[in-house]
Amino acid sequence: MDSHHHLCYKMQECFNAIRNKISDCNSLQDRHGSRYLINGKVVIEHSPGLSGPGKSATVQVYSSTVIDPNTRKGKLSGKACLKKGKSSKKDSTKTTVYKIKLHVEPGFGNPGAFLIENNHKHRFFLQSATLVTPENKVIHFDCQSWVYPIKDTNTSRLFFSNTCYLPSKTPACLVELRKEELESLRGDGTGERKEWDRIYDYDVYDDLGNPEKGPDHVRPVLGGSRSRPYPRRGRTGRPATKNGTISLDTYVPPDERCSPKKLSEFIANAIQATAHFLLPEAKSLPRDSSSFESFGDIRDLYSNNRRQAMRGTSVTEKVKKFVPAQLFKDVTHVIEEVDIKFPLPQIIRANQFAWKLDEEFGRQMLAGTNPTRIHCLREFPPRGTLTESYIEQSDIEHNLDGLSFEQAMKQWRIYVLDHHDYLLPFLRKMYSEGVCPCASRTLLFLRNDATLKPLAIELTYPGSSNNVDGMKTMVFLPEKEDIPQALWQLAKAHVATNDSAYHQLISHWLHTHAVVEPFIIATRRQLSVMHPIHRLLDPHFKETMHVNALARTVLINAGGILEKTLFTGKFSMELSSELYKQWRFDEQALPSDLIKRCMALEESENPRGAHMLFQDYPYGLDGLDIWLAIQTWVGDFCDIFYEDDASVKSDTEIQAWWSEIRNVGHGDKRKEKWWCQMTTKADLKRTLTTLVWIASALHASVNFGQYSYAGYPPNRPSRCRKFVPEEGTMEFAEFLKDPDKYFLNMLPDRFEASLGIALMEVLSRHTSEEVYLGQRATSEWIDNEQVKQRFEKFNKSLREMEKQIMERNGDPELMNRRGPAKVPYKLLYPDATKVETPAGITAKGIPNSISI
Repeated sequence: MDSHHHLCYKMQECFNAIRNKISDCNSLQDRHGSRYLINGKVVIEHSPGLSGPGKSATVQVYSSTVIDPNTRKGKLSGKACLKKGKSSKKDSTKTTVYKIKLHVEPGFGNPGAFLIENNHKHRFFLQSATLVTPENKVIHFDCQSWVYPIKDTNTSRLFFSNTCYLPSKTPACLVELRKEELESLRGDGTGERKEWDRIYDYDVYDDLGNPEKGPDHVRPVLGGSRSRPYPRRGRTGRPATKNGTISLDTYVPPDERCSPKKLSEFIANAIQATAHFLLPEAKSLPRDSSSFESFGDIRDLYSNNRRQAMRGTSVTEKVKKFVPAQLFKDVTHVIEEVDIKFPLPQIIRANQFAWKLDEEFGRQMLAGTNPTRIHCLREFPPRGTLTESYIEQSDIEHNLDGLSFEQAMKQWRIYVLDHHDYLLPFLRKMYSEGVCPCASRTLLFLRNDATLKPLAIELTYPGSSNNVDGMKTMVFLPEKEDIPQALWQLAKAHVATNDSAYHQLISHWLHTHAVVEPFIIATRRQLSVMHPIHRLLDPHFKETMHVNALARTVLINAGGILEKTLFTGKFSMELSSELYKQWRFDEQALPSDLIKRCMALEESENPRGAHMLFQDYPYGLDGLDIWLAIQTWVGDFCDIFYEDDASVKSDTEIQAWWSEIRNVGHGDKRKEKWWCQMTTKADLKRTLTTLVWIASALHASVNFGQYSYAGYPPNRPSRCRKFVPEEGTMEFAEFLKDPDKYFLNMLPDRFEASLGIALMEVLSRHTSEEVYLGQRATSEWIDNEQVKQRFEKFNKSLREMEKQIMERNGDPELMNRRGPAKVPYKLLYPDATKVETPAGITAKGIPNSISI
């Protein structure tokens, strides 16, 4: 028995050795023979109700080191199907992780790109792919893109790895792929775009009007002419005129579209905001008047715990004019399921009448939602391009806190908010549309505590036709007596109305949304996704084109929400075009902007480039800190990839990119002398810093505080229905009878005000998918450890700024940080520490991109 067991044991040992030898041979063959394997995984998002692509999707990879002599491209592997998908569900999104195994020839090298072919009947969203070579080298592909069925596209989708190369340093295997990909993205400039087309091209704003609805809906084409210049938008290929319906499906390239979750969240916010005012309108709108009866009446709009069914009223018919039919149907369907209430705006939370104070009126020019217009007055009287101010020295010299007029001017203590000359050509046309428009100049004095004291308001408005210029001008001074003070309050309302329209049309729409879109198009057309600058800018362009396309169908179009709520009405976009004539990209760099407005002095040895004239300018002070952080990060990034000025000048893609921005995207400005030549690293760094600043911090500063301030119409009315009355007129008698009633009658009516509040609520909300400055959607966004280290340094600097901002807000000597209304300034608080930030109205946080 012992001998038998010993023999069996020896036989088992021999069998195991043979098996291990065979296994070793197979492993060797996998690495060096015909069965060389690359393993990996693919992460895909799709709707929960739909099956994933599974085996109907195939993957191939291109070598980054071995060229196929027949194609001049990298060697292409065989196809592999997606297998063994494991799914998980979060909210309304289903994510499936598939495994792949790719068979390649010996010496294939590292994959540099991969093709994915979708033979499924539905599109899917490809999040990422990860490949592991037999040498255990991990290669990441951050895709974040829609993949449509090949029956629609007639081609597979190509993705490059997360390794970046300047054009001159591209591996030979990838040069042809890089070139072909860019050519396909440019298209040929013809045809109407289909949902699955990935084509980027330019067009003028010829889609704002709607002539089919009548002459009142005709709008001029913006862009392409000297009289109406404008930045270009993305080309859709559809006819310039429309059939009278609003579509949320306007073409934008798939990679620019909001995610399904983001879009559904945005629409849900719009439904909720619209629902807020449907019931209050239906319940409280008097049939004989559309004005608010009292300030308490306005306050009722913010009452909580309203939950009632929608009733058929004339108001619902009004809503149909503003929202798409399907959205209107959704609103009336879900209104029984929502609380009918507006959240209480910050401006009236601590003190419901602080907005009336002159100090708060001035503070909002420094720390409100439009802090980019005020400037220091360097000559008196104020002059514009058309007129000289009617405000006289004697009007203000007694109100300078003991300083003489000459001392105040010499010390740069007098400031002006100027909304005058650019409005003059439009006033009479606006007046004919049923509003009471004024152009305004407001002078303010910088006190020793750095608060701004209003000194005088100049209002110009359409007068009787027997005037030489058809205009009248009145100057108002701050008063303490009841009647003069009430008139002063009316004048301030007209100033706020001017500032509201300028903010929405210029500071917000034109200076962020519109001017950035040509940069996005040029980046997609001229910079390969392998280009490091494409990788740097990509997070700052996320969803902007889609948001802009939605704006053209709902907000800025003929009869859209902005035309219905702003006093500029049907002339809103034409006015925006007029002010684009003054636009300069170089002056959107924050230090240049502050210096131009005499809010800071140029200081070349200061890394910020400017020194604040006074520290208690929250937007300017916090903004320069953010600017410096962006500037440092961009500079570090560029230094990794560019050795010297010559490497910028020889970068063919960067040169084509810059040329296209100047000559096509902003082609109406092509002859301006202020464009840089893009021949040095300094040119590139300054341009990229400015672009990132606009898309992130500047947009955040003018967008996410809108509900805090404009969510309460008396503080920032969007239009006025009455002028300030002149003594001896019937309007003045009406005013004397009840000044508060006159003020309320001057505000937008109930419907216009409620619609405006709803818009402010939607625009001010962060979504749950927001990615903030100093963050990336994935930790593997680039395969470069040096870049990742510099980015972590950037994130750390932003986290330090968060602490500094909170300390400033708590400093009692910095009175403009909170003001009488007790609204802390957090619009430039980065929120870079949050991994997941809750959605909602937070009035803080700097998203990477213009995504609302």
